Amino acid sequence: MAIKVVLTAALLVALVTLASATSYTTTVTTTTIDDEANRGEQQQCRQQIQGRRFQSCQRYLSQRGQYEEEEAIEMTTGNPQQQSQYLRDCCQQLQNVNQQCRCEAIKQAVKEIQQQGGQYQTGQSEQVYQKARSLPRQCNFRSPQQCQFHVLFL
Repeated sequence: MAIKVVLTAALLVALVTLASATSYTTTVTTTTIDDEANRGEQQQCRQQIQGRRFQSCQRYLSQRGQYEEEEAIEMTTGNPQQQSQYLRDCCQQLQNVNQQCRCEAIKQAVKEIQQQGGQYQTGQSEQVYQKARSLPRQCNFRSPQQCQFHVLFL
């Protein structure tokens, strides 16, 4: 009888040890769909924006304050006295980039802001991306009117 109790206890200890030693693994799989035409376009954009800093865009995107629709109205009215100097200069910089590369140029400006500052106040990062998404529309470009960024805020 004592042997059965000892064996049961040993078996129970072995099971508890085995259960606690079991580890969980999470595998994250990212799938990127990338056709040849898109890859060639991305390479062309990288070459076109390589070495450019888009400083006016960086300044505009990092300006504090709330994102306002009024800026879009100001850009479409064409009244230079009402337009932000940084926004006008940024639009000029983006005008000199092929339209299919503008979002890549904006993305580069955002990356440089992040690399330079690194410190954002609460909500400032989201504000930068909101302004970046709508920057083509702010500049009154026909295409693209908005840039898509896949960003996760934690």
